[in-house]
Amino acid sequence: MTDGARVRYRSMAYDSARWEGFALRPDDIIITTPPKCGTTWTQMICALLILQTPTFDQPLATISPWIDMRTRPLPQVVADLDAQQHRRVIKTHTPRDGLRWDDEVTYLCVARDPRDVALSFAHHQANMDLRAFATAIEESASIERPTDLTGPPQAPPPGEATLEECFWLWVDSPVPPTEIGSSLRRTVEHLASFWEVRDRPNVVLLHYADLLDDLDGQMHHLAERLAIDVPDDLWPALVEAATFARMKEHASAIVPGSTEHLWHSDEQFFNKGTSGQWRGLLDDDGQRRYDQALARLAPADLIAWLEHDLPAAP
Repeated sequence: MTDGARVRYRSMAYDSARWEGFALRPDDIIITTPPKCGTTWTQMICALLILQTPTFDQPLATISPWIDMRTRPLPQVVADLDAQQHRRVIKTHTPRDGLRWDDEVTYLCVARDPRDVALSFAHHQANMDLRAFATAIEESASIERPTDLTGPPQAPPPGEATLEECFWLWVDSPVPPTEIGSSLRRTVEHLASFWEVRDRPNVVLLHYADLLDDLDGQMHHLAERLAIDVPDDLWPALVEAATFARMKEHASAIVPGSTEHLWHSDEQFFNKGTSGQWRGLLDDDGQRRYDQALARLAPADLIAWLEHDLPAAP
């Protein structure tokens, strides 16, 4: 695959331009997902498989940093990654056309039913401490060069819209996907960019619902795809450490930005961790409206995968 001109993705919180000049290693793992599709969960799983211990001596965000996130100075993030001797796991919310492609790097993309993404993102926004975000971004920018980024508002502030209104604002957002953190179009186009190359040996697709249904099996599958050997006696502790309940219990050591106090509640960063939350929100008319919006953005096979009706690969 050729590496052509890259698209820049940016929002209030992140900027894909921060990848420019970053030196990849041949065995790097890049977890590239839309927001609220199980990114932190997948980071945790990969870290557990690589380090092979259920407890870490550093926050997960240091072990597996988010290069794009503007709340921490880029030189510090790159220095942490350069110092790592183990196989690196790097988080991004940047789609394939915004990333440099390397056939020796593994790109791990996780899907989730977009209807659940919409509700999870609404709860996520309500849990954001916008003042803390602004302070962290300003402090980070003061260390780096000034930025021209002015991210557009993505939704009304918490409390100004009902959950149903937030859902439809997310579905119908007119903001271009290059300038918004999350929307239906942004989510679908990101996942489509990896669905299109799912047959490549360095692309691994997972689905949030599969992780919920069979965490042990999915972790074994991922270890096989990443060519990581795990002793049999370690598996029970590693799988237990990757459960939603255990991650929520240790949220302050796992969620991104916890040291900058970016969330009203670190525990609520892990809201419900279930599939099908949208079922109580959409009536028949709402479902038809959503189906029409999704059909304008994705082919039938991609929709079937997103809604967990079609496996990504044998």
